[in-house]
Amino acid sequence: MKLNTDKMLAEKDGGIGWMTFNNPARRNATSLEMWEAVATIMADFAADDSIRVVVMKGAGDKAFVAGADISQFKEARANATASEAYAKVSEQARTAMESLDKPLIAMIRGYAMGGGLAVAMRADIRIAAADAQFGIPAARLGIAYAFDSLKKLVELVGPSRAKEILMTARRYNAEEAVQMGLANKVVPVDRLEAEVRELCATIIDNAPISVMANKAIINQTLLDPDKRDMALVKRLTDKCFDSEDYTEGRTAFMEKRKPVWKGR
Repeated sequence: MKLNTDKMLAEKDGGIGWMTFNNPARRNATSLEMWEAVATIMADFAADDSIRVVVMKGAGDKAFVAGADISQFKEARANATASEAYAKVSEQARTAMESLDKPLIAMIRGYAMGGGLAVAMRADIRIAAADAQFGIPAARLGIAYAFDSLKKLVELVGPSRAKEILMTARRYNAEEAVQMGLANKVVPVDRLEAEVRELCATIIDNAPISVMANKAIINQTLLDPDKRDMALVKRLTDKCFDSEDYTEGRTAFMEKRKPVWKGR
């Protein structure tokens, strides 16, 4: 099943939802319309119980997402007011990615720059091809990076590395990205999709109720203590222990067989 828009593609393949940034002529730079489509696609994947994991990728072999489409800046981000309206739409898209309760994986080939890196940072896991390049060129454009994206960057690499990335505006290769925490793993270009599919298969083999609960609980640990929803943490923990899947997991382990998950 495909849910296609002009510059964003959505495809469902087994238990995997694939979202493709489809603007290869501009190295998949994101336009206002693309940001709007991201929220729609994520909502569809979230509502479909057959989708167990979501993968984001860029079309072509040059970029994951190169960043915002600067050709739109003259009109869509001409001043502070216009930039605020643009930021509201892009923030809604990033929130849709970040609030997805299912595992979200970024499959990164080529450039993941600026807004593209902001997209990648919303993923739970980032797998990079050997040709991937990461960076935030905000200092070369005279702009400030959005607070939510900066917060995510600091969570991943720490404040000192974050300042280096922003102050130098330099590009980092895939190995450097793994070392600093921007990517989980680097693989050869010709193995990228296979590695991501294997990762998805591994996740799908596990109990969905457990995968989703642990993702949500980990996300709670990233909040300030006074903002953590500990009642939610307890509900999710109890839901797992009271689930049919927990019973099935125990039984399958004792019977030395593969469990059959029901997601409840």
